[in-house]
Amino acid sequence: MRFRSGEPIVIVATVAFGMGIDRPDVRAVIHLDMPGSPEAYYQQIGRAGRDGLPSETVLLYGGEDMARARYWLDQSSAPESEKRVMRSRLEAMIALTETTSCRTRALLHCFGETLEGPCGHCDNCRFPVVTFDGTDAARKFLSTVYRTGQRFGALHIIAVLRGKLTDAVERNHHDTLSVWGIGKDKSEPFWRGVGRQLIARGALRSEGQYSGLALNQDVARPILRGEEAVSLRADATQELEKAAGRTRSSETLADLPEEKQALFAALRTWRLEEAREQEIPPYLIFHDSALRDIALEMPPTLAELGEVKGVGRSKLERYGEAVLAVLKTVQGV
Repeated sequence: MRFRSGEPIVIVATVAFGMGIDRPDVRAVIHLDMPGSPEAYYQQIGRAGRDGLPSETVLLYGGEDMARARYWLDQSSAPESEKRVMRSRLEAMIALTETTSCRTRALLHCFGETLEGPCGHCDNCRFPVVTFDGTDAARKFLSTVYRTGQRFGALHIIAVLRGKLTDAVERNHHDTLSVWGIGKDKSEPFWRGVGRQLIARGALRSEGQYSGLALNQDVARPILRGEEAVSLRADATQELEKAAGRTRSSETLADLPEEKQALFAALRTWRLEEAREQEIPPYLIFHDSALRDIALEMPPTLAELGEVKGVGRSKLERYGEAVLAVLKTVQGV
C-alpha cells in the first residue's frame, strides 16, 4: 500500500515480483545475483526510470555466480538443443559483466542494436577501465588450482597463493607445495579479481558438491604453457573507491585552512598504509571527518587526542601513538 501510494521505500523481492511493477518512478534496480541472460537483465532493469528521469541500476556478482550458473546448466535435464541456447545466453551475460568498453553498447549489441558512440553514463564510461598484463598472475592462479588437486574453492586457492596458514591449508599440507606464497605480494581482492576473470573467460569451472575450482584444459593449457597472453581488468571496486576517495578528499580539503591541508593529507596517507597492512577499508580506522578534526586541533597528547570526535578509547589505544607520530613528523618536531 505504501509503495502504491508513492512513498519512497525500498522493496526486497524476487525478479518474479519485479516483473509486476508498473510504477514509472522507480529510481534504482539492484541485482544481488547475476541474471541468466541479457534478455532477463534488460527486462528487469527496464523497470527503472520509466518517467524519463535519471535512474540507476547496480549488478552485484562474483566468480562463484558464473561458475555456479555454468555448473547447474550442465546438470540440467533439459534437451541438449535447449541447453545450447541457454548456454549461449549465459555466456553473453557473463561477457557483459566483464566488458571493459561501454556497457550500454555491449548490452544493446546483444539485441542486434548499435549505439554509434559510448553512452557516457555507464560505469565503464564514467570510470574507464584500467587493464594490465595479467599473464603471470593468471598462470600462478591456474597452477595453484592444479597443484592443490582441482577440488578447492577460490578462498583456499588465494590462501595458498598468499602464504596464509589456514586450517585447511595445514590439514592438506599445501604449505609444502611449490606454489605456496608465490602471490604474497598481492592483496586478496587482487587475486579474487584474477580468479573471477579466469572463470569468466572459461579457464576455470566449478565442480562437485562444494563448487571446487578445476581447470578447463582447452582454455587453461595455452595460458599455463605461455602460449597465450592474458589481459585483465584492474579491480573495478578499488578504482571506484579511489575515484570516490579523490572526490571526498577534495571536498574535505576545501574546508581546511591551507596550513592544515598537508597535515590532513599525511594522516590519510598513514591511514591508507595501515588499512592495506590490515586488509580492511580505510574508514574502519578513522573517517575523514575524524582526520580533519585531528588536523585542525593538532592534539599534542594522547589524552587530548582522545577528546577528538570519532577517536574513542579502542582506536586511541590502537592508533594513538601512530597518529601523534604523524603530527610530530609533519610539524617537524
